[in-house]
Amino acid sequence: MGISELRQLGVPRGIPAADKTSIGTDLVRRGVISRSDLELAQIVQRHCDAPLDDILQAEGLSDETSLLAAHAARLGARTASPDDLKTLPEFQSQADPKPLIRHGVLPVTDRDGQPAILTHGAMQMSDVADILPQGTDPTQRRVLLAPRTALQDTIAQRYRHTLTQAAQNRVPAMESCRTWGDNFRRRLGFTLVFLAGLLALSLAFPVAVFGVFVAWASLTLIISAGMKTAAFIARMATGDAALPSAPAPQAGVPLPKVSVLVPLFRETEIAHHLIARLSRLTYPKCLLDVVLVLEEEDDLTRQTLAQIDLPPWIRAVVVPDGQPRTKPRAMNYALDFCRGDIIGIFDAEDAPDPDQITAVARRFQQAPDNMVCVQGILDYYNPRQNWLARCFTIEYATWFRIILPGMAQLGFAIPLGGTTLYFRRDALEKLGGWDAHNVTEDADLGFRLARHGYRTEMLHTVTGEEANCRLWPWIKQRSRWLKGYMTTYLVHMRRPLLLYRQLGAWKFWGFQAHFITALSQFVLAPFLWSFWLVLFGLPHPLDAVLAREVLVAFGSLFLMVEVVNIVIHAAAVRGPRHSHLLPWVPTMHVYAPLGAIAAYKALYELVLKPFFWDKTTHGLSLNPEARPITTASDQGGNLT
Repeated sequence: MGISELRQLGVPRGIPAADKTSIGTDLVRRGVISRSDLELAQIVQRHCDAPLDDILQAEGLSDETSLLAAHAARLGARTASPDDLKTLPEFQSQADPKPLIRHGVLPVTDRDGQPAILTHGAMQMSDVADILPQGTDPTQRRVLLAPRTALQDTIAQRYRHTLTQAAQNRVPAMESCRTWGDNFRRRLGFTLVFLAGLLALSLAFPVAVFGVFVAWASLTLIISAGMKTAAFIARMATGDAALPSAPAPQAGVPLPKVSVLVPLFRETEIAHHLIARLSRLTYPKCLLDVVLVLEEEDDLTRQTLAQIDLPPWIRAVVVPDGQPRTKPRAMNYALDFCRGDIIGIFDAEDAPDPDQITAVARRFQQAPDNMVCVQGILDYYNPRQNWLARCFTIEYATWFRIILPGMAQLGFAIPLGGTTLYFRRDALEKLGGWDAHNVTEDADLGFRLARHGYRTEMLHTVTGEEANCRLWPWIKQRSRWLKGYMTTYLVHMRRPLLLYRQLGAWKFWGFQAHFITALSQFVLAPFLWSFWLVLFGLPHPLDAVLAREVLVAFGSLFLMVEVVNIVIHAAAVRGPRHSHLLPWVPTMHVYAPLGAIAAYKALYELVLKPFFWDKTTHGLSLNPEARPITTASDQGGNLT
């Protein structure tokens, strides 16, 4: 709720006068704001857990310069100059820079050699004792005031190396894939030996090897179909309970501060669209902290944003250049700059529901403490563009509206999507944020949450994205996802017994079934396709060892699974938003085999380029003549 809305509601006057020493009264006395604006801002403050400074800035009633001047006069302090920020030495150097950046506080030695505290002025000195180095008494320090963003940038520059290393290695080594890049020769040698052995066996016993692959493909097909069917039944049986909408607000409980990370990379045309979409969010702007995460070497995006008059609740954080240059590394770095207790993630091309953050915040307020992640629904806003976009939309509708909610209802741990994610900040920091080296950091984080006893819930709030509508870019994107799935499985299976103890039997076997079947079905898809030969009455490679009736049974099983998939796809798009896609559901049988190409590309890169982040082209649906757009989540480069 903002001041403009309060004015429209005709809120009565008569608010008790603020204390004479308050910043609000001081601003009224100075003529910066009117008494009526202060009264309305105080009403907003009753409903929002935000300082008065943030409310006045978010509503455009004051600016940071005026507020700093008022704070300085009130506290008998001085405002630090840009030279002060650059030259004043730190009083102690052993401080942890992460909380200093988050709270905007830095202990320094003033020009006359006296200890002082640089702060942005919106914090009581008694509140900073826990984040300063041990033995530092903030009440005995001189106060120097500086703009919060400038102060955070100063701390970031002084601790650049420490923060850069932390962003790269934030996740414990045991739960990270960063060591996968080591011992390249050993990995390559093992792979070549394995391929040579497989080739020798195939030449010596071709039918037997073919039969083993067929048996494994058939087994994983049955398990996969069983899991999908169980998730489908659970989703249909629970109805709206599987995807709850926003809960009703709790009386007297103020909404929390929410930070949203938006990683960007080489954005020009889409920047204005992004700001417009974010401006449609209805969450109180005094509680909204949008952080645009930029790469240091990305001059194009920084120049574009410099030409846009960003509102005070949107700011940019520049990530120092380093390796790997990935979305999770950038988010790890920017996490320390966030002000909110809830951390969300958007991509540059996202179009979230306007009330999405309000729904998420209310759900967190009413959820138990171990529910630390909310996953929204991802959808596509260009499904009519071509056949590939239609099939991609059907796939996403099935995954986010049927399978994931069904898996959650069955009690399985679920992999996360890369956007429309929200976390309790304290839990995210305890886990070390994201694995900077994993090319599907979202799926990995979903299972790390489950390993540590945390829960994820699905919420009925939708974010529109752009469906990848070109064949080769689709294959490159899918290969990155599959490579990340392979990496995630290998990382979590380093110590299977530990994983079993952490997840429990049900989630452990669900983890096995999900990853093994998904990867096996893509890699071994050609062996299953061979059964079309049987259904069409043609010779099959296993005719010599299996009766025709058995082969027909296998082919019938394959056909039956396809029918089950069609039913699930049709159920996912039966609503008014997607009903136009129903005639295209049968063509998913042609769409799915594209994943096999991506799977073999993923296997190749897993061995030779495990951290290579293949680019995904965006912006094709916005303007066919525009230069393709690439988000930070889809950067490219050999990062080994």
